[in-house]
Amino acid sequence: MIVVNAVMETNATNIESMKAAILVMEQASLAEEGCYDYTFSVELNNPDILRITERWESMAALEAHFQTPHMATFRAVMAENRPDNVTANFYEAVEVTPPAR
Repeated sequence: MIVVNAVMETNATNIESMKAAILVMEQASLAEEGCYDYTFSVELNNPDILRITERWESMAALEAHFQTPHMATFRAVMAENRPDNVTANFYEAVEVTPPAR
């Protein structure tokens, strides 16, 4: 499994302006083959930070995602609402059983 943890430093105005595009991006991405999770969230303690969490079946599925029309559309909307900084970390992960409580 491929896990993506991205952080977009922006501002609440940009986030509000991108909200419709974010909803489309989440729904379209979740419909893609190999996408297990695709979620945007705003940090509760910092409304200028937008987090994107993704889980993909494989790197091939993630690479295909980067070529989709909805990704191109989202990139254009993000360019209109340019963030101050974006960082993304990619991990190859294996799901494990959580510790006993």
